[in-house]
Amino acid sequence: MPRAQERVESSWSWVVLLATMVSQGLTLGFPTCIGIFFADLQHDFQASNSETSWFPSIQISLLHAGGPICSMLVEHFGCRVTVMLGGVLASLGMVAGSFSHSLSQLYITAGFITGLGMSFSFQAGITVLGHYFSYHRTLANALASAGVSIGITLWPLLSRYLLEVFGWRGTFLIFGGVFLHCCVCGAVMRPVAPKTESAYLPPNKVEEQGCLLTCGRAVQQHLAFDVFLQNQGYRFYTLGVVWMLMGFTVPHIFLVPFAMNNNVEEHKAALLISIIGFSNIFLRPMIGLVAGRSVFAGHRVYLFTLAVLLNGLSNLICVISASFSVLVFYCLVYSISMSGIGALLFQVLMDIVPMNRFSSALGLFTILESFTVLISPPLAGLLLDTTRNFSYIFYMSSFFLISAAFFIGLSFFILKKKEKKQVIDRVHEELTLEKDLNLKCTEEPGTQPHSTITYVTYVTSV
Repeated sequence: MPRAQERVESSWSWVVLLATMVSQGLTLGFPTCIGIFFADLQHDFQASNSETSWFPSIQISLLHAGGPICSMLVEHFGCRVTVMLGGVLASLGMVAGSFSHSLSQLYITAGFITGLGMSFSFQAGITVLGHYFSYHRTLANALASAGVSIGITLWPLLSRYLLEVFGWRGTFLIFGGVFLHCCVCGAVMRPVAPKTESAYLPPNKVEEQGCLLTCGRAVQQHLAFDVFLQNQGYRFYTLGVVWMLMGFTVPHIFLVPFAMNNNVEEHKAALLISIIGFSNIFLRPMIGLVAGRSVFAGHRVYLFTLAVLLNGLSNLICVISASFSVLVFYCLVYSISMSGIGALLFQVLMDIVPMNRFSSALGLFTILESFTVLISPPLAGLLLDTTRNFSYIFYMSSFFLISAAFFIGLSFFILKKKEKKQVIDRVHEELTLEKDLNLKCTEEPGTQPHSTITYVTYVTSV
């Protein structure tokens, strides 16, 4: 095994994996507990469902939209510094949010600043994991996403307890201290290998070529528009996931208010999110192990499509009944599909895009996601304010998820079929060309030998 590969697949890689699990649990797992504070925030600020929904939507949107900035920070300072900076920003945002006197202040502090900090810690952790693992990359991604499951399990339980004891302001203040653990996670993410030469000119050489060209190269480096235009698989996958997120984030925010609206006790309603997270702890690694088998190489996108389809169909269970037992069954079914989405989301992206462009492709991928994530919760809140019926929210979620599943699945099926046809045509052309050459040689069998014999005879006579 080459020396650089040994450094990648070393024992320290698993320490980095553990740190990535914790950072993902702290960042991606946190937005699922915001529904617990939904009623208190709505009461304290005298706001509607739509107005209150902007707080989690801004936070989740910045969690995705910070990709390009994170890519630039990773490029110049490395993953370690970026993860630690994200922990500091997330902590400051939550501490400042605990002193907010209006929803607009909460949007800026716990929404914008905390969301941006979580984005840095989460996306830099994903990037460093791709560099630390090569042969076990699918398993590593699945195990890292299990950290999200642990976060989804613990955040609601901790939030419910702290909310009862300290209120939402005291809870946000404590959460500010919890987010500082991202700095500890970032500290163990040592550089894995010397940096490869960039395909772009360094700043001191680019300055001579003008500001416009510099900006163009910077955009190309950190936002992979060229990959989006040239790589059909990346384009279809990105558009499908962006559409999917219009419905995927809605149940995380409105499940607890939906249960409480149907006379489910508060601690039981919070337990529903924990059931989803606890199930994910075991399901995500299992799905990662299955998807990592060689038989699924090149076909993981179809497993992802199946998970999205199941996720959309599972939301229809809430329309049938809102009793606690039915909601527990819904959470278990939802967990299976959510585990598949979480375990395969970034692995499929790594399969489609080469690792030397993954950071910039992830930046464009997440910033496009952020637009739908920003719109989705307020749109669902507006739908709820208009209809006063939670069923329409779950209908909306199912529509976006099911349509996204069909779009991704059919797009890649057509793309694979087209690529297979091109390969067959290329092989057929090569065989035809080879056959024509052989036929030409057989039609003139004595020309070259006759010329050679004549020439030798002439020399001999001399």
